[in-house]
Amino acid sequence: MIKGVTFCHRHDVVHRDIKPENLLINPSDNTLKICDFGFSRPLPQNYKGPRLEGGKMTDYVATRWYRSPELLLGYTDYGPEVDMWAIGCIMGELSDGQPLFPGESEMD
Repeated sequence: MIKGVTFCHRHDVVHRDIKPENLLINPSDNTLKICDFGFSRPLPQNYKGPRLEGGKMTDYVATRWYRSPELLLGYTDYGPEVDMWAIGCIMGELSDGQPLFPGESEMD
């Protein structure tokens, strides 16, 4: 999963909807593929980190349980870090089978 997302980021693409449902695992050889790039966007060419002027993206992306704090707060200047947050949430969920932040609303 991390290698796949790293590949996207190295090619200046942020997925913006990393969640278990978008991870396809082949049980015969345990390969993992990332799917559903409908929310993905290219990063601006001059992207250097959060709060980039002119690099605004929509804040309504990603499934709520895997959405990073900056997205929940409505920030529109973000990049690969939103995918990394989602990966962390998934890794936490793998530890006990329960979502880390199963809120019913954004405020939750």
